[in-house]
Amino acid sequence: MRRPRHLSPEERALWDLVARRMKPIAPVAHPLTVPAAKPKPPRPAIADPIPAFRIGQKAMPEPPQNLRTQTAPLNMDAKSFGKLKRGKLVPEGRIDLHGMTLAQAHPALTGFILSAHGAGKRLVLVITGKGRDSDGILRHQVPQWLNMAPLGPLVLQIAPAHLRHGGQGALYVYLRRR
Repeated sequence: MRRPRHLSPEERALWDLVARRMKPIAPVAHPLTVPAAKPKPPRPAIADPIPAFRIGQKAMPEPPQNLRTQTAPLNMDAKSFGKLKRGKLVPEGRIDLHGMTLAQAHPALTGFILSAHGAGKRLVLVITGKGRDSDGILRHQVPQWLNMAPLGPLVLQIAPAHLRHGGQGALYVYLRRR
């Protein structure tokens, strides 16, 4: 480590001359005269559950509370799930719901899943469509239907489909064994 070099008498005189001619940018406050800052109260841990809303603004649909496609724990073995995510497993059945209303899609999905499980199928593809601006009603509602009775006990895993099977507009539904 290098030691600091001391200034020669000529350098010291030059430095003192420069320092005397300088004007401070702002007056320097003495550290004892600065008032102590009050500690800020801690912020609440929970954000405001009700978002700001202006008059004339359109209401946004509520985000789904229990979307098993993104937050679900892995219920099937990791090797099969990896193949599923890469699109290497071929669905044994498929149903196309896009273009249907909620009233038409729910019984169609229920009947399809019950019959696929009864036939011993393990992997089925449910095509919901993306919806407008990737915010389709069926896309958000189908995972909720798959969690509820009578389909909930039959479903082992739900995952977004690979691009070759429909991408964001479709879901893989991995069914339990009979």
